[in-house]
Amino acid sequence: MQEWAVSDDGAAGTARMPNQPVEGDSAEPLNNPCRGGTDDRRVCRSNTAMRSDSLIEQFFAALIAGDRPASRQIVHAQAADGADAQTLITDLFWPTYDMVERLHRADKLSRLSYQLATRLLRVLVDQVAAALPLTGNGPGAGRTIFAFCGPADADELGAQMAVDLLEASGFRVQFAGGGIANDEILAQAHEERPTTLLAFCSAPSDLPGIRALIDTLREIGACPNVQIAVGGGVFNRAEGLAEEIGADLWAEDPLELVEMLVHESDRRAEPEQRTVGRKRKTRAAA
Repeated sequence: MQEWAVSDDGAAGTARMPNQPVEGDSAEPLNNPCRGGTDDRRVCRSNTAMRSDSLIEQFFAALIAGDRPASRQIVHAQAADGADAQTLITDLFWPTYDMVERLHRADKLSRLSYQLATRLLRVLVDQVAAALPLTGNGPGAGRTIFAFCGPADADELGAQMAVDLLEASGFRVQFAGGGIANDEILAQAHEERPTTLLAFCSAPSDLPGIRALIDTLREIGACPNVQIAVGGGVFNRAEGLAEEIGADLWAEDPLELVEMLVHESDRRAEPEQRTVGRKRKTRAAA
């Protein structure tokens, strides 16, 4: 069985057999998560809880300073203490990313610090996610997800963490990122017929496009059985927004999203919940 270590050169990392040394790297390898099945509500729940404010603040400080060795050392130390790949993503990477995004939106983080942090975090996420299982036999097996971000493209790193965990839970995932035109998304959904269409939005400016996409899907009856799920910062900041635009399912963080997609695959929005397109239909009827 292969295990994974975060490389010290900032590259994507190299898979190796357990205990095989990496030149210039004395840290312990990351353990492969989610070994064996689980009937727990938590999908692939880790046995190790590592989340703490002091750890997140330490990691945050290293990221915004662009301190690559210090950031890697924090990850190595947590892995040596038993944290697996999922734990690193959900208990370290995600809350730190959320802090970076919140401070950036509030103009309390310079553009330079923001980009140093997000570029470095993306490298670490890529390296650690390589240790997630990709057997296709998890609780999401047999279901497909087409995921994308809004036009602003700002939440792509958060979306990446979510889709990595979804794939590790057995879903077959296609992730297009941001900046994709609605007609291309509709064409892809029509051709592939995914179980779930998953949209991530970070900025209010993303919402008109997402609204229009859902409106079109509902009006033309394209993929009538598809579940529409949403996630991202804009929905966390505005309670009820996901319901208003007609989403079937929404979540505040990646692990909650995985759990809901696994355990609430039949959940659909009530007709009275959906406000998208109502005004246009009313005008047309008049």
